[in-house]
Amino acid sequence: MNKSTQAYEVIVLGAGVAGIYQIKCLKDLGTRALLLEADEDLGGTWFRNRYPGARFDSESYTYGYSFSKELFNEWHWKERFSSQPENLRYLNFVTDKFDLRSYMRFNARVKSMEWSEEDRLWTIKAQNGATYLTRFVITGVGVLSVATPPKIEGMESFKGDSFHTYWWPKESVPFKDRKVGIIGTGATGIQVISEIADKVGELKVFQRRPNWSVPLNNSLISDEEMAVIRSRFDEIFETCAKSQGGFDHLPDRRGYYKVTQEERIALWDKLYDKTPGFSLLIGNFPETFFDGTANEALSDYVASRIRERVVDQKIAEKLIPKDHGFGMQRLPLETKYFEVYNRQNVDLIDVSETPIERITEIGLQTTAEHYNLDMIIYATGFNAVTGAMDRIEIKGVKGKILADKWRDVPSTYNGIFSHGFPNLLMVAGPQSVSGSTNYPRAIETGVDWVTRFLKHVFKQGYTRIEAQLDAETQWQKEVKKAHQQMPFRNSKSWFTGYNSNIKGREEGAIRYHAYWGGAPRYREFLAKSEEEGYQDIDMR
Repeated sequence: MNKSTQAYEVIVLGAGVAGIYQIKCLKDLGTRALLLEADEDLGGTWFRNRYPGARFDSESYTYGYSFSKELFNEWHWKERFSSQPENLRYLNFVTDKFDLRSYMRFNARVKSMEWSEEDRLWTIKAQNGATYLTRFVITGVGVLSVATPPKIEGMESFKGDSFHTYWWPKESVPFKDRKVGIIGTGATGIQVISEIADKVGELKVFQRRPNWSVPLNNSLISDEEMAVIRSRFDEIFETCAKSQGGFDHLPDRRGYYKVTQEERIALWDKLYDKTPGFSLLIGNFPETFFDGTANEALSDYVASRIRERVVDQKIAEKLIPKDHGFGMQRLPLETKYFEVYNRQNVDLIDVSETPIERITEIGLQTTAEHYNLDMIIYATGFNAVTGAMDRIEIKGVKGKILADKWRDVPSTYNGIFSHGFPNLLMVAGPQSVSGSTNYPRAIETGVDWVTRFLKHVFKQGYTRIEAQLDAETQWQKEVKKAHQQMPFRNSKSWFTGYNSNIKGREEGAIRYHAYWGGAPRYREFLAKSEEEGYQDIDMR
């Protein structure tokens, strides 16, 4: 072994929400483990996404970890939906509380991993020149961690400030009196637009496709309310466990067709105006998500609320989706977003009517007009779920590359293993519930299972583990079956693999990124594997 090569039993990739908890569990096991992080510090999503308005859209106390009641009692969430700076402070607090920083190496972006069948080891090479040997690798690289700028001619020629929201500068960005253009009105775009509209000179919003969006209904959390939240620790996480999406919301079981129209509207008004977070989606009648008639009625209701909030009805109609029903794509949550378009300094440009032709040195040219700009913000999303794994050259058995195996569609077993890549485990991997539920609830499920599995492997002295091909094939059938039952299966969304910024993904070819059978059912599959002694995994 080269003297510069470092050897470990387990290496974790990524110091975000998943990686922090995973390295904590490995430390508790007494494993010789190390965590490699590409950025210069920990936090993952909450280190990198520092754009104006970035915040949770899960209730803060359900996004935080549940593995320690002591931790839950020590941290005071200041807002119901906490902002990026506070979220990053929380993750640093957790890391320091459990003394995890010494297990982390920063500025250690992994460029390649190669499996040795003879040695039953992975060789990991980082861009900083370091090399590591490890028996097992656990990835926690995130589902939305590879930004995708748009494919627009002339982007490099622009003389002003320009950046994707994921690469927002650390330095303060001046807005006063500046002409700002933003491309994209998804979850990120809506947060940025709402936050900066009253701070810029002019704001040009280039909308590619409108999204349904409903009020976040954020509020401060007083000392008294935080005490009540702490007293509900068990109740909160029991509700999250019952919820299909891992939230502190459960559906209204009265049934859409069993109540009057007046009762429906009364519920919808309450969920829209007063109840926080994803309540209108998750705390609604189940039929509004699965039944076409019920979904159309709810979509009409939300459209009417948008029309109430936007003065110019022509603009209001441009903001109402016509190609999908409410909840059929990733639902952004907003704070006074629609009122932004009542401001004199804000213009909405529908690029489905007047497409963007190119970026120029001084602005942006559509088919109808040139817009002079001082700044361009690209809120154009991510290479979702598989992007972070694909950019690492991962060579498994006989030199097979993981990105090649996943070129058309990812293939995993329970979202944790992929046949042909022994000793590689994924937390929040493709076809787990990490992309379809409240993320921290999903990753705790994954980390806990992986940790118990490795404890078993260590006890038995196994040095090679690999999911059986038949087990992976059966999981693919389950993933596809669950996906085909979802009404959004034909929508243009990262849920289905669509991405207009990636060649070959523009038409929305289904990639089966996530498991859509719900978190409770997913946990049943994991429990079955464990109860049966991991018969679906070859171990030797």
